[in-house]
Amino acid sequence: MSPQQIQFLGMVATLLIWVVFMLQVTPIMVWVERRGAALMQDRPGPNRVGPLGLLQSLADAVKFMFKESVVPAGADRPLFAMAPLLALIPALTTYTVIPLGPTIEVGGQQVPLTVVSADTGVLLLLALSSLGVYALIIAGYSSDNKYSLFGSLRASAQMISYELALTLAVVGVLLPVGSLRLEEVVKYQQAHHLWNIVPQIIGFVVFMVASFAETNRAPFDLPEAESELVAGYHTEYGAMKFALFFMGEYMAMTALSALAATLYLGGWTIPFVDLFAVGASIAGTLSSVPLFGAITGPVWTGILAALVLFGKVFAFLLFFVWVRWTFPRYRFDQLLRLGWKVLLPLSILNVLIVAVLTLKGIL
Repeated sequence: MSPQQIQFLGMVATLLIWVVFMLQVTPIMVWVERRGAALMQDRPGPNRVGPLGLLQSLADAVKFMFKESVVPAGADRPLFAMAPLLALIPALTTYTVIPLGPTIEVGGQQVPLTVVSADTGVLLLLALSSLGVYALIIAGYSSDNKYSLFGSLRASAQMISYELALTLAVVGVLLPVGSLRLEEVVKYQQAHHLWNIVPQIIGFVVFMVASFAETNRAPFDLPEAESELVAGYHTEYGAMKFALFFMGEYMAMTALSALAATLYLGGWTIPFVDLFAVGASIAGTLSSVPLFGAITGPVWTGILAALVLFGKVFAFLLFFVWVRWTFPRYRFDQLLRLGWKVLLPLSILNVLIVAVLTLKGIL
């Protein structure tokens, strides 16, 4: 095979792994969310469909497929139908610049485990993720429902308030690295044997709080606050259209969790652990096993790296669930005050501190 073909197959394999992972996140997290909430609230939760309620997500998916999709009489039908797709598409594309693992050698060629190894890197990811708010605005506007419209207005104000803080938190990570490529961010942490969460704890806190607001998760779920807006921007949506909004939210959570793991927790790396050596050891141990003998050490390294990254992502997703069922919802004025008067100054302070430490050669 030519080097170009090997590179292309590596890209396709990385893409397929990400797609399968992202598509499986929603049913898994729906079950975790329900069982986790039940555990925290001392109640059973889903336990009828399948063992421990594991098949409840499948039952819900079948239900959504066969439910009637109702469109309000005064709705803007093209925009009403477009909004759920706009919620899903950005979430399905943001992971393309996140490195799944190190560059490995396959067939004598170096294959980076990244779908798109772009110089713009994290800027492309932030640009794609910010497009998700258009789905919420279009959904609220097109529904011919004042509660939905209020929800979409809240979503736009929320995005403007927290996008600045989130971006500045990312800038703090990129300054000492000197590159926009997420692969370089991972290599920087690997070379220093120290995750960025330690020297940049302020930026990490700002990033996580802003991530909750960006994904409309409690306690910042004001665009869909059922206590005053029924269900906010998706009040008029049902059947598969509602399911697409649901999938988009969980995929956006997953993408931001993967970004947080890459920026602050070393991505696919583990401090003081050489995954290439571990992969070579596994390949040598399983060399006589028929099914695994043909898998080389670098490929095992890629598999281990992906498992490490996915483990960190699931840890962040569990944190999202824990926060939802622990803290009460903010009022909208409190939400904006926190974004403009607390998080934005903190993110600017973090950038200044990191810049000084970088100039001094400490970072």
